[in-house]
Amino acid sequence: KTRNNPNILILLADDLGIGDLGCYGNDTIRTPNIDRLSREGVKLTQHIAAAPLCTPSRAAFLTGRYWVGGSGGLPPNETTFAKIMQQQGYTTGLIGKWHQGVNCASRNDFCHHPLNHGFDYFYGMPFSLMNDCQNKKSSEIDKVLRKKLWFYTQTIALAVLTLAIARLTHLISVRWKIINFLALFGIIFFISCASLMLREAVSFIERHRHGPFLLFVSFLHVHTPLVTTEEFRGESRHGLYGDNVEEMDLMVGKVLDALDKEGLTNTTLTYFASDHGGFLEARDGNVQLGGWNGIYKGGKAMAGWEGGIRVPGIFRWPGVLPANTIIDEPTSLMDIYSTVTYLGGGTVPQDRVIDGRNMMPLLQGTVQHSEHEFMFHYCGLHLHAVRWHQKDTLWKAHYMTPIFQPEGTGACYETGLCPCSGEGVAHHHPPLLFDLSRDPSEAKPLSHDTEPLFNTVINRIDGAVAEHRRTLTPVPQQLSAYNIMWKPWLQPCFGTFPFCWCDKENGTIM
Repeated sequence: KTRNNPNILILLADDLGIGDLGCYGNDTIRTPNIDRLSREGVKLTQHIAAAPLCTPSRAAFLTGRYWVGGSGGLPPNETTFAKIMQQQGYTTGLIGKWHQGVNCASRNDFCHHPLNHGFDYFYGMPFSLMNDCQNKKSSEIDKVLRKKLWFYTQTIALAVLTLAIARLTHLISVRWKIINFLALFGIIFFISCASLMLREAVSFIERHRHGPFLLFVSFLHVHTPLVTTEEFRGESRHGLYGDNVEEMDLMVGKVLDALDKEGLTNTTLTYFASDHGGFLEARDGNVQLGGWNGIYKGGKAMAGWEGGIRVPGIFRWPGVLPANTIIDEPTSLMDIYSTVTYLGGGTVPQDRVIDGRNMMPLLQGTVQHSEHEFMFHYCGLHLHAVRWHQKDTLWKAHYMTPIFQPEGTGACYETGLCPCSGEGVAHHHPPLLFDLSRDPSEAKPLSHDTEPLFNTVINRIDGAVAEHRRTLTPVPQQLSAYNIMWKPWLQPCFGTFPFCWCDKENGTIM
């Protein structure tokens, strides 16, 4: 291998708040391994997710493109960075959470599957961890979708019949919510997820030590229901959430140890980030189960507020990237697309707009400023906010913001997640304007009276929005009634449907 085609190790946390890590200021949760990455590499302080929810954020991450609304699954005609690297001779692997769909029209077409999107190897969970998968846990999303979901699923006889059979045969005992049949090793064997993922990640590095390889470790941590092994339960100062963060940090350390053991540290670009901000509404009674977003307002599902989209971002490549360096310039999770494509010797697709930028010049210090002049913050189909990086000033305009419930709490506790549109959002005419360089907490909106450049800034941002929208291709709504409806006929089944249960390791039907 040369420095032009390093191994690529991507470590992506789920629902992790930027304030949960020691290297970002937390002094009560222990994250020594992630902190080590920061000391040995480059830490980004304005690293921005393209969306405040898992699926659209990850779709944008994989494709380098704003993912407006989503499509109920990553379309086959999209080109992921894994596919480009595969074409450049890399062995590609995904360990952990996918959350980009599996099948389109039949149980066996696998049109959305990772193996059809550039990954040579996949070991993990096609969907995600959800409270809905565990008995006696309150649903995470039925507060938002209960009415739509209940109405539509009652009209589907097959779903009702399948559920009735499962109940009568005692295959499941949970209350009717959303049954996650997609978790290949999660429903019964939740507690084994961490050890199984870690084993596969280390094994992948060992098998492909002669490289080059791209390994994407997509953690199930720290998404609720915060499945944590007994070794870490009760060990942190922040309850089950802190336990889960500290367990994830250990997993990061074990993967880094595997690189060290195989002598690959200096020939591997390692990247750590989170898919979006911490989940403020995650609670069990009065117990907080979500992350901390530091000084930033808002959290998961809040597209405009910084707490939902500003995430940790750390790069390490000894001898190529400077150590113990901080970059305070706007960057995006989408940038990993163009960056790894460049390092692998590939080219980005020319038949579509790629919104990610190659970060290597910025990371190496050969340029001082980000290529992102404007960044657009979507919630579903709706543009909630826009940031404008104007030299030494960072403006941000909010066209829509969620209405917090109860008022003044900073989150949407009554609905479980803040909505993207409808009665749960406020529209702003003119937009709320903040100068993030002076007010990163977005506490004091500017006005004509307090900011002489108010009209100039808003007009410039409005023009950028109009230009940006001309580059977009409409896609179906990710959370439409049809897309969120339970479709048992499309889900993997390892037995004779509907008895889709198997042993986690040897495939024996239970």
